[in-house]
Amino acid sequence: MTTHRPIEVQVPPQADLSQCIARELPMLVALRRELHTIPEIAYGEHKTSKALQRELSRLGIAHKAGMGKGTGIVAHLPATTPHANTAGKAGAIGLRADMDALPIDERTGVPYASTHPGCMHACGHDGHMTMLLGAAAVLSKLSRPNAVTFVFQPAEEGGGGADVMCKEGALAGDGKGGLGVPVRAMFGLHGWPTIEVGRVATKAGPLLAATDDFHVTIKGVQSHGAYPHYGNDPIVASAQIITALQTIASRNVGPLDSIVVTVGAIHGGTADNIIPESIEFIGTVRTLKDSTRALAKQRFFAIVEQTAKAMGCEATIKWMPGYPVTHNHPEATATFVRLAREALGPAQVEEVETPTMGGEDFSYYGHHVPACFFMLGLRPKGRATFPTLHQPDFDFNDDAIETGVRAFCEVALRG
Repeated sequence: MTTHRPIEVQVPPQADLSQCIARELPMLVALRRELHTIPEIAYGEHKTSKALQRELSRLGIAHKAGMGKGTGIVAHLPATTPHANTAGKAGAIGLRADMDALPIDERTGVPYASTHPGCMHACGHDGHMTMLLGAAAVLSKLSRPNAVTFVFQPAEEGGGGADVMCKEGALAGDGKGGLGVPVRAMFGLHGWPTIEVGRVATKAGPLLAATDDFHVTIKGVQSHGAYPHYGNDPIVASAQIITALQTIASRNVGPLDSIVVTVGAIHGGTADNIIPESIEFIGTVRTLKDSTRALAKQRFFAIVEQTAKAMGCEATIKWMPGYPVTHNHPEATATFVRLAREALGPAQVEEVETPTMGGEDFSYYGHHVPACFFMLGLRPKGRATFPTLHQPDFDFNDDAIETGVRAFCEVALRG
């Protein structure tokens, strides 16, 4: 843990927040591009963590490093006027950013492209960290009616870093793993390429799906390709199984419910005239309701095991439970929407019509405190499209930093 004396508060509460943010923007753009050059995979964000710790130390903000299996950071700013707490509640406002990158070869061509071959920030986490650090920089210079906890979290891309941070006490405050007073509400964001820059979007209730993954092995009896009757073909069995799995959505789940069953890869075989002994396929199941999630698993096992048996084969299933549904708390979401409309203008705040079937481990924070996750527009004005998440030509739009910092500051000051 590193503790520094807080910077003296020089700016009165009524100061123009936009001007405060504008003064930090050159530093934030430079930091975002620095972080973009050093992308690191889940739980290996060592250079990234050191860069963030450097900035927190420069700002004089108390922080605790080494969390989240080694690379996560929790920072904290106490309230300066606690008796004027606008929400009338004890506890800190929590703000979160994810830190990890993806195993993708970058093809942006930008001067600050990844210096780590085979790894890039293709999901905008470099921008997320920058905006959270920017909010900390601005808030450290303002009078604060609320205490604020900043969670820099590793391993969102499949590693469940949010769950680890929560279990290590990131939200629990002094003496229980975290810093300062316990967190009473959590807010997080994600850059969204289909939304225009300057805008935010969210909804109460389910926003992102639960994510379960599977790895299936179908074992048959190997034989010559010219004599299939001497064997049991796992390829044909797998084809039948993969087709039948789509009936979970079409015949087992109501047409107005949401579920996706995707097989993403199939592996097996060695030659064109050999029926192999086994085939493997992997994929994911996405759902928005706990009941649908349980039904999907039950039907998956029944279809795979019984279809394989009917084809003279055996099935082995490795089921890997993933992130829960990201469920926005009604009160926290209403607070965010109200503050965003007041700060950005009503036209700049969109209501998400339907949830997305992508997943987010921000969901774990909502199991501990009321939480709201929102989408931050990245698409440049005047453009119909923008490279989307997990693509090799994606790069976070620096023009979105100001809006993200403003949204974080508003909920921290007035939430």
